[in-house]
Amino acid sequence: MVIALLGVWTSVAVVWFDLVDYEEVLGKLGVYDADGDGDFDVEDAKVLLGKCTPSALFLQREREEEEQPYEVEEEDSVEEEDIVEEELPLVDDNTEYAPEEEERLEKDAPVAEEERMEAGVEEEEEEEEAAEAPVEDEADVSLEEEGTEEVEELAAPVEEEMVEETVPETHEEPEVKTEELDEAVEADGEEDQGDQNEPSVEVEEESYQTEEAPVEDAKKKKKPKLLNKFDKTIKAEIDAAEKLRKKGKAEEALQAFESLVSKYPQSPRALYGKAQAEDDLAEKKRSNEVLQRAINTFRDAADLPGAPADLVKLALKRRAERQQFLGRMRGALVTLEKLVQLFPEDISLKNDLGVGFLLLGDNKNAKKVYEEVLSIVPNDGFAKVHYGFILKAENKIVESIPYLREGLESGDPGTDDGRFYFHLGDALQRVGDSNAYKWYEIGHQRGHFASVWQRSLYNVNGLKAQAWWTAKETGYTDLVKTLERNWKMIRDEALTIMDSESGLFAAEDENLRERGEWGQFTLWQQGKKTEKSCLKVPKTCALLDRFPEATGCRRGQIKYSVMQPGTHVWPHTGPTNCRLRMHLGLVVPREGCKIRCANDTRFWEEGKVLVFDDSFEHEVWQDADSYRLIFIVDVWHPELTPYQRQTLSPI
Repeated sequence: MVIALLGVWTSVAVVWFDLVDYEEVLGKLGVYDADGDGDFDVEDAKVLLGKCTPSALFLQREREEEEQPYEVEEEDSVEEEDIVEEELPLVDDNTEYAPEEEERLEKDAPVAEEERMEAGVEEEEEEEEAAEAPVEDEADVSLEEEGTEEVEELAAPVEEEMVEETVPETHEEPEVKTEELDEAVEADGEEDQGDQNEPSVEVEEESYQTEEAPVEDAKKKKKPKLLNKFDKTIKAEIDAAEKLRKKGKAEEALQAFESLVSKYPQSPRALYGKAQAEDDLAEKKRSNEVLQRAINTFRDAADLPGAPADLVKLALKRRAERQQFLGRMRGALVTLEKLVQLFPEDISLKNDLGVGFLLLGDNKNAKKVYEEVLSIVPNDGFAKVHYGFILKAENKIVESIPYLREGLESGDPGTDDGRFYFHLGDALQRVGDSNAYKWYEIGHQRGHFASVWQRSLYNVNGLKAQAWWTAKETGYTDLVKTLERNWKMIRDEALTIMDSESGLFAAEDENLRERGEWGQFTLWQQGKKTEKSCLKVPKTCALLDRFPEATGCRRGQIKYSVMQPGTHVWPHTGPTNCRLRMHLGLVVPREGCKIRCANDTRFWEEGKVLVFDDSFEHEVWQDADSYRLIFIVDVWHPELTPYQRQTLSPI
């Protein structure tokens, strides 16, 4: 459930095509929508375990991970080849921090901290050098001088080459004070959706300027030390190798650092530099093999006797990030646990560990981690939004609201994410609080949502956006006519299943219902045919086989949906703007059944197709005196190119 809630929370926003199996890296995002009202949840966040001194167990577990790097359970290896990068949406619905198509977990908190650490390297080491060697050759480029860019370079995503898809960003955002969030700007409601009137929400425009911290405070921050006493004696050689790396000469830099490691095997900084050069080369070559070597070398650098604590921390943090990138979530968790045990006072590492647990679907341990963090630092915004997220996944709606709200208001790194705005608004809607649309508007202003109504998180930019569509507008008139001509046959096959094997209709399990009963019988999921199901309704499946825009829609489903009297489905949105949803009425009571999409409410008719974009907020009521049965067919958005349809990751 948390997985659905979290969405693709892995901040690896770049997918190396054929280098990393996207589906494995993130785990499939399934769309848990039962009525074509399309909602899905995902998980994302990171978890932390206990605090013990590192033991042989850690080393043993780590070595086991490396011995079989591509055989982690549920994580297949991928051959190294050219990569296709796609910005992914970390995820959606009503609850989700992770997608299947979204890499994601580049946490803001850790990155921000690494930047702070590395930024001060030059200054601190120069001070030490000044004391030890007053005169220095100007030609020597200080390694630490360039250290300020290290983390930025490492965290920078590879530029996107093919499919442009927006994903909730997890980079550090400007701080936004509570007052700023509460004040706000009157939004231009007509700007996003010409036809849909946005809810009237007065939200004063936010100031996106980052509040500058006093220079004095910055100077007081402890500078990281990456050189031990021995490494200071070979600093000129290290600087020369590092200069090559900074110039983007990955191969030459790697050769230089390998030479240093061979010459000075006891040097932690030389080994760390080798790991960084391997990391750079892996990105350049899009190579899994080289990246795995970098992961191993980061570990070796941290394990060397005499390695400075700051170097150990940076090496292990980068190791965990790259393990997550490759989908080695269990291995990353081992690394994060080790970090927490080595540096128990570092709260950001505990937060990272919490996310690590969430990525494995271990909400229970993630929750323990964030409870521990909040007991130590009650106002930690990152822990609050993640803790609120977990509470909402547990359906503790009222309890989740203050944590989500206060976490967002904190403006802490890692909190300004579309999923948190999404779930806070959803929680407020469920308790009848009109402030929900204020938070949706803020999320829209921050660039997380296309509009207040259209709140999907996995999107391709530039696609036509409107709540309701006609068959002609979709370009799929042949499909619509075929469905309408054959509606009785489609209905009769469904009734056969309902009468004899009603248990085949799975109950909606995404917590979208306020009340009532709602079931579905799926024929296609993520572009894959469910053969067992099609054996029950062979004529319907044979009919659909002719329409690849539906059967090949890897971001949708084809299914029957039955809803019993007294059912109400909460307002919600689907995960992506890449599909349209068709509803064919099969058994529709005369009165009491209706669906609202954006601000337009419509009614089903037997033998007729309704088409809407479920990335817009929609809501369903079934207040009739008998069941309602419809057939749901998702199709690709008509403006997607053939290439996009082929390469977009499944949802």
